Amino acid sequence: MMPENKGLLDFNTLKKFALFLAFTLFLGFNVYANKDLIHNGTQPESQSISANTQHEGHTASAHHEDEGFNPGKMIIEHVKDAHDWHILDYTSDGVKHPVSVPLPVIIYDNGIHMFMSSKFEHGHAIVESKGQFYKLHEGHIYKTAADGIIHADEKGKVSNVAPMDLSITKNVFALLLGASIVCFIFISVANKYKNQPSAPKGLQSLVEPLIVFLRDDVIKPSVGHHYAKFLPLLLSIFFFIFINNLMGLIPIFPFGANLTGNIAVTMVLALIVFIVVNFSGNKHYWKHIFMPDVPKALWILLIPIEILGVVLKPFVLMLRLFANITAGHIIILGFFSLIFIFGQKNIVAGYGSAVFSVAFTLFMSVLELLVAFLQAYVFTLLASLYIGSATEDHHHAEEHH
Repeated sequence: MMPENKGLLDFNTLKKFALFLAFTLFLGFNVYANKDLIHNGTQPESQSISANTQHEGHTASAHHEDEGFNPGKMIIEHVKDAHDWHILDYTSDGVKHPVSVPLPVIIYDNGIHMFMSSKFEHGHAIVESKGQFYKLHEGHIYKTAADGIIHADEKGKVSNVAPMDLSITKNVFALLLGASIVCFIFISVANKYKNQPSAPKGLQSLVEPLIVFLRDDVIKPSVGHHYAKFLPLLLSIFFFIFINNLMGLIPIFPFGANLTGNIAVTMVLALIVFIVVNFSGNKHYWKHIFMPDVPKALWILLIPIEILGVVLKPFVLMLRLFANITAGHIIILGFFSLIFIFGQKNIVAGYGSAVFSVAFTLFMSVLELLVAFLQAYVFTLLASLYIGSATEDHHHAEEHH
């Protein structure tokens, strides 16, 4: 291991240890918190839906009844996408009341249907639009009859028709907000350079060192002398990931969405890199894949491996960003959940565990600040290397070998 990579190795080792510790503790405490449900023979909420369904005639108290703290459900609700922006829950007279910011719902079903997600009343109401009826069930919108029944089999698979959902969900809103912040920062900085070419100050002094670092130490050495052609793309990818990673760590509206921990978002980013790499590849790149410089008898073995490598590179990009960002959110929420897991058993235990939980939550939050930069850096570095390998000249390739 080279000396300059020693710090990175130590950090990755520390993070893996923290992840293992959090998973072990959380799993044990989660089983402990739910052991009464297991002994009493009760089933999780997700299995309580009958084969026929949910009906609007159920009372609000049945839907909002305080069933105790469920850490797994809380973590999943914070990590996944949603049609509203959940802020908090409060309990009054044993009834749970969620508070959230509604977002626009846009459905295409023989025409465009538009309304606010608040009409669903957190999944407990049926919405009528242009003579059609819709219900929100487990984060998905389904078409129903006027009675609002959701039909599901014994495995919970819903048979109701799901219309095309074009809604502005939490992640879509966060994506638009993050892209707007990136555009605002760089358009304002560019205008200052254009109007007053002077020493950097304000946002310029923050952004310019990052750009120079990425250009001179990451993109230019990795891509080669063709780097200027790809510089705007790679800088955009880095700052989009970096800013959205930071936004995901701020636990107040309109921040806190797990955008870069959404597999669809990381897939699109990886797909962009895949398209750019393969459309920019020169003849030497394709010759190396389909006509490698080895005896022809080995082509039958090497060509499938090379093709597999072309596909696996963006796949690895997608999974690395998704897994690292999502794991960070889960660890922080897991430590935070310990307060409520112990608190619902004993108030003293709840306050006692709060010291431990808050300390580890703060520690992991600080680590996640580094991870926010590190994941954007790694994604950009690997994308640069992939582009460089596809565009390098033949004599440069021979020097590398």
